[in-house]
Amino acid sequence: MEISEKQTNITLDLYGMTCANCALRIERGLQKTPGIKEARVNFAMESAFVKHDSTVVNEDLIKIVESLGYKAAKHDSSDPSYHESEQEKEKNRLKTRFFISCLFSIPLLYTMVGHFKALSFIPIPEWLLSPLFQLALATPVQVWIGFPFYKGAYRSLKNKMANMDVLVALGTSAAFGYSLVATVLWYLQRSSNPIHTEHLSLPHLYYETSGVLLTFLLGGKLLETIAKNKSSIAIKSLLGLKSNFASVKKGDSFEEVPSAFLKPGDIIQIRPGEKISADGFITEGHSDVNESMLTGESFPVEKKIGDPVLGGTINGNGSLIFKATKIGDQTVLSSIIRSVEEAQTSKAPIQKLADRISSVFVPVVVCIALIDFLIWFFYLEPGNIGSALEKAIAVLVIACPCALGLATPVSLLVGTTKAAKSGILIRDAESLETAAHLKVVAFDKTGTLTEGNPIVTDYETSGEEEDQILSKIASAESASEHPLAKSIVEFVKSKGIYIIPPRDFQSVPGGGIRARVGDDFILAGKLDYILTSGGKPPEELLEIGKSWEEKGKSIVWGKLDGIRSLWALFGLEDKIKESGKTAILALKELGIEPVLLTGDLEKNAKLIADQVGISKIHASLNPNQKLDLISNFQNSMGAVGMAGDGINDAPALAKADVGFAMGNGTDIAMETAGIVIIKGDLQRLVDSVRISKATVRNIKQNLFWAFAYNAIGIPVAASGLLAPWVAGLAMALSSVSVVLNALRLRREKET
Repeated sequence: MEISEKQTNITLDLYGMTCANCALRIERGLQKTPGIKEARVNFAMESAFVKHDSTVVNEDLIKIVESLGYKAAKHDSSDPSYHESEQEKEKNRLKTRFFISCLFSIPLLYTMVGHFKALSFIPIPEWLLSPLFQLALATPVQVWIGFPFYKGAYRSLKNKMANMDVLVALGTSAAFGYSLVATVLWYLQRSSNPIHTEHLSLPHLYYETSGVLLTFLLGGKLLETIAKNKSSIAIKSLLGLKSNFASVKKGDSFEEVPSAFLKPGDIIQIRPGEKISADGFITEGHSDVNESMLTGESFPVEKKIGDPVLGGTINGNGSLIFKATKIGDQTVLSSIIRSVEEAQTSKAPIQKLADRISSVFVPVVVCIALIDFLIWFFYLEPGNIGSALEKAIAVLVIACPCALGLATPVSLLVGTTKAAKSGILIRDAESLETAAHLKVVAFDKTGTLTEGNPIVTDYETSGEEEDQILSKIASAESASEHPLAKSIVEFVKSKGIYIIPPRDFQSVPGGGIRARVGDDFILAGKLDYILTSGGKPPEELLEIGKSWEEKGKSIVWGKLDGIRSLWALFGLEDKIKESGKTAILALKELGIEPVLLTGDLEKNAKLIADQVGISKIHASLNPNQKLDLISNFQNSMGAVGMAGDGINDAPALAKADVGFAMGNGTDIAMETAGIVIIKGDLQRLVDSVRISKATVRNIKQNLFWAFAYNAIGIPVAASGLLAPWVAGLAMALSSVSVVLNALRLRREKET
């Protein structure tokens, strides 16, 4: 029998990537290394996820990345400060470069008005048109600002690939190079005939073409960096759930110990309201524990001796003592953190269309320009290198990727702005693009399909003094911190019934409360707890309570022990959102299958699903089970969206092709998801899909027209019928048409 070699996983932080092809280059370099079983590089997260055997050590992986021209460091989830510091430095460097680039490029941009007769009335100072002055402005932009693009183009070509950096380097170099040659010739001619300089016309220059394009692209890089820097917030929010200290039993007393030094088997005390520091099981005590951040269950869960507890959850009113079984990286919370990290570093399924096309487009354009130069130099105008060079430059200028560079970002800018005005925050372009191709949207229940707050929907009393019964039970409940008690108090207040402070209040974890209100002794909570005081509720109330439970409602009983016993019964449920039913129907009309994934019980899940029109239900799920189901849907049905609001949804939100976070949810859900529905309105989720479809359609139109200009313009330029300055004008017009087409998105309706 062959023994499989042990594999190790590691995540690396990467520095120096400029485009998606950089990520592909690092990924291929790692995959070719013996001993590496799997390598996935995520450009947006600036990280690499690597599986390797014992023959490879972490230092080897860092050296491999450095040999490819980049930097790498081992990722530390517990201390992301170094990576954040490097990201902040890069952002500040880009800000400085962009500001300086704008200072040099804005005067060049102003000179472009002279190319348009319709704007000829705008005054342009003569000194601004000076070739030497324009050269002085354009050179720092071309050399300094353009250096990263040249560097990226060099790396791309070195690895036998072609990306947008190659297009940028070629196009801007052609425009700048031609202008530089024209400037030198003009200056030499001016120097040789100083007497007739007033009759010497200014040459056609294209410094503004290269300068403005590089400035625009640098601004895009800055916005991209700012967006990427937010990616670590999700992990930081999860890390914030961990308890820093724990009260550990030492002899006959308990001592505060840093959680990092806990060991399996430690006996730990948890006081009311404290955060649980490790996974384990209860040995003493009784309480309610809020596990919503891990399980999604909206109500606190009763815990007694022998029941399990999870690190990161919050204890209720009772005191607990538990034995730690899993600590540190072994806890459920730590596994969720790892799941989020791994899901976020997984490779995106959709590649950038412009980069895919440019890998073929670039070498074709270069070949055309070279062949055109040779034909003109050797056959059509033998020996006339200036004329041949002019024709070749015209080909490169008409192929300059201004329109191609604008095609996607301008549409995305308009699309995301339109979405924001509709209450939809789209956090990255990839999510907007992918949302157009969704086949499935999985929904969490609590806080996503429902409001997330239990409300009293039904109540019954056993006596005619209804207002008095409600007043006294709500008065007793007013001292409780339990969410169901708060809901009852708010309900009674809404009926205009007076509430007074209780006396002798006592909370019984897992049971309910007891207190005195006036002359009456009040009990409220679970029926089993109230029955311990003696007596029994009327049969009709028992039947009503049973029917409410079958409908998935939460039940709270109340009893007044005075001259005679009076009873009350409250039914509470989490109401579905008003937009739920219409949103689900709209998704079905778009060809998207809705699915319910929840940590709640099957009967409660079915109750909600039936109301909104969802037929596929998966209930009683933990975060990892949700993650597995998302993977299964992706393999069997295609692109999957996940809508959720809780910390327990974070791994599934990250794993899904598009994560939709409800704005009324937790910070971790909103930071992990690609799209945030600011007010939690499900109709806005549908609108985001429609905006995505319209935006992607607009991008494809832009790309078509961008390449149509090239398809028409390149042959014309190669034939000598298109001077470089006319090619530049055609290129500018192609950019204008792309922008105008993108602006049409603002007028399209979502519904």
